[in-house]
Amino acid sequence: MAIGSGSRGEEPITEINVTPLVDVCLVLVIIFMAVAPMAMSVGIKVLESRAKAAEGKASLSENVQIRLTSSGVITINGVNVPRQALGSQLVRALATSKDKMVIITADAVNRVGQVVDILDTAQQAGAQKLAILKSEG
Repeated sequence: MAIGSGSRGEEPITEINVTPLVDVCLVLVIIFMAVAPMAMSVGIKVLESRAKAAEGKASLSENVQIRLTSSGVITINGVNVPRQALGSQLVRALATSKDKMVIITADAVNRVGQVVDILDTAQQAGAQKLAILKSEG
């Protein structure tokens, strides 16, 4: 009778318990599955290209072209338009456009907020396709 010998024939546990890791991974998968559809529905689709790549195409004359100069002047198809009248002028210009496409040309000096504001106005005026061109020089 070996009372208090400390040895009962049990060996120490040397395996790693992976149950908590699996639980955390499953919770993360469920969270990503719930959040992914919401993340994809935000935003607008924009076609981005360079101005040189779009030159010479016949379809450009059918589209509405907006130019934002570095000084903030907005032109629609070559005609200066005040910012307050941009929406109404876009509705008129889009009425004659077959594809309802708006091409915005801006340079690196323009602020992103100005371009996004014009994109929002164009979308509200009925534009179905939007493109951003970076002017060279």
